[in-house]
Amino acid sequence: MDRVQENSRLVADYAVAHQEDLYRLAYSYVKDRDAALDVVQESIAKALAKAGTLREPAYLKTWFCRILINESMDYFRRGQRLVPLELLPDRAADPGPDPGERLDLYDAVDRLGEKERTVIRLRFFEDLKLEEIAQVTGANLNTVKSRLYKGLKRLKTWTGGDLDDA
Repeated sequence: MDRVQENSRLVADYAVAHQEDLYRLAYSYVKDRDAALDVVQESIAKALAKAGTLREPAYLKTWFCRILINESMDYFRRGQRLVPLELLPDRAADPGPDPGERLDLYDAVDRLGEKERTVIRLRFFEDLKLEEIAQVTGANLNTVKSRLYKGLKRLKTWTGGDLDDA
């Protein structure tokens, strides 16, 4: 089996095994169920198409996260999020764990700048290590640390809470 076929199999296996994590990350960017599903689907298609560019299978997670984040950002660049509210169908909230308990934190994360928000999401929502975040974002490790601590300081100020448990 050649490298492209092996990597394609790894990408497919990863996508199936981590579909909920991928959806959650996409949703944290696009804030729409259908759009998040589209972003994940497009990310999988791009990852499969570019499987030959994955040099080291050990970095599959960070490589795929980078594709997913780029696709999420492309969603906004295409202008798909700009839909008049009156055209949106009424939707009932998805049942699940009560997100209201930490809604203030999620709103505060959304208020951060794009780079800080990405680092916070990858670190705490996706549980990536700082080195992995540096690989995903293409930033050096010290820049990632700076963005993380700056973002945490802002979140702590905005939420008036203690984020040491985050």
